[in-house]
Amino acid sequence: MAAILMVSNVSKSFGGVQAVRNVSFELFPREILGLIGPNGAGKTTLFNLIAGVYQPSAGSIFFKDNHIAGMRPHSICNLGIARTFQIVKPFPSLTVLQNVILGSRFGKSRELFHSHNSSRRAKECLTFVGFEGKKDFLCAALNYGEIKRVELARALATQPEMLLLDEVIAGLNPVETEEMMRLLQKIQTELKITIFMIEHVMKAIMGISDRVIVLHHGEMISQGMPGDVVQNPKVIDAYLGERVT
Repeated sequence: MAAILMVSNVSKSFGGVQAVRNVSFELFPREILGLIGPNGAGKTTLFNLIAGVYQPSAGSIFFKDNHIAGMRPHSICNLGIARTFQIVKPFPSLTVLQNVILGSRFGKSRELFHSHNSSRRAKECLTFVGFEGKKDFLCAALNYGEIKRVELARALATQPEMLLLDEVIAGLNPVETEEMMRLLQKIQTELKITIFMIEHVMKAIMGISDRVIVLHHGEMISQGMPGDVVQNPKVIDAYLGERVT
């Protein structure tokens, strides 16, 4: 099976600081790939390189047949890559539905620029994430876990083929964590969307990832099956501190 995303020898420097150094990996269609590592390891920088926020200092990034390194974020979104953010970023003065409608208008389909179509798409996404009952609430009135669902629905509204999820589970309580894990698996199996996720919640990484890669000081120090990666002495020393069972 051909990879949907190919990252080859990608590096990013900010002045004298090299945030990402010679990172290479492939992501395959309908896979959930976990990305872990300590704070400052370069995880969000890597996401920003894929999403077009930054241009690599070196290396190449291909999404399907498209060389996307250096493309603008909206163009990358149009190709089929959507993302959520570590710091949730709704428009607080707009309703839940309005937030998701905005997402739909940056996606793949030109038909979603029409208000009727974008509203229908937004409602479908809110139903999928189980949040249709609060579509008329202002985002300013929502709690943290609820805003994360809105962000996920907004990303889905763009009709992505791949999602970049930056700590979508972090900060949720145990019940919300279980619900979000099931929702991500539902996105993978029912919508057939590929997921690349940064996460510190090891229960989620171990529970739903098909593979895991690990960054430390901008370098990839391990990749493989979750059970193998968390037993790697380099990963234990750099990030986990102890073996995960």
